[in-house]
Amino acid sequence: MKRDSRLSAVLHALLHMAGHDGPMTSDALARCLGTNPVVVRRTMGLLREAGLVAAGRGPAGGWTITADLSTVTLRDLHQALGEPALFAVGHRSEHPACLVEQVVNAALTDAFDEAEALLMERFASVSLAQLAAEFARRHKAHKRRLANKRSTVA
Repeated sequence: MKRDSRLSAVLHALLHMAGHDGPMTSDALARCLGTNPVVVRRTMGLLREAGLVAAGRGPAGGWTITADLSTVTLRDLHQALGEPALFAVGHRSEHPACLVEQVVNAALTDAFDEAEALLMERFASVSLAQLAAEFARRHKAHKRRLANKRSTVA
């Protein structure tokens, strides 16, 4: 079963946008994500409907973040994407009258519901600002390591 990676892709795009001065075109975002600009436009359109981004037209146009990064959570983005299924695992329902299937499905449904609630709670606690800060920290450390490598080679 193919996994829905739109949340990961949206986070990737938004972090690029957050670190970029000015709007980013669908073409530029598509290059960052290794995908097609049509896919970017379709996905960013969902974020626009949620009031998180805006699109400008013309030569200076592109996508910009309109929301405050500190208030946008992973849960908000999950909801903006239409709340795709979080788990690829499911239960059987070929024989609803079967008592064994009923017991198994009840146990699995309870476990899935608990896991989803926990994951959504975690999603609600992580903001785009936190991710942007972590990216900036890692980027700075990466640049420092590269500079150190260059200085030891010279």
